[in-house]
Amino acid sequence: MSLEFTVQYPETFPDLLGDTPEEFEAEAKWAMAVKLFELKRLSSGMAAMLVGVDRVTFLLKLADYGVPMIDLPDAELMSDIKNA
Repeated sequence: MSLEFTVQYPETFPDLLGDTPEEFEAEAKWAMAVKLFELKRLSSGMAAMLVGVDRVTFLLKLADYGVPMIDLPDAELMSDIKNA
């Protein structure tokens, strides 16, 4: 079973961004999925499912939003470097 929710926005938003309503809505859906992934609320697989793509496609698109695929704490990165 799938649920659905609606987001209301002024009809001028897509035009202001040079998008069609469909493009604007698709980008909004991607932005939501990426942000939920960044906040660690969704796994990459769950976020990919939300936007209707495979996991690899989702992970590769993260760069467009400035979000890293892997977000390790600095301490963990330094530990990995020292152990290499």
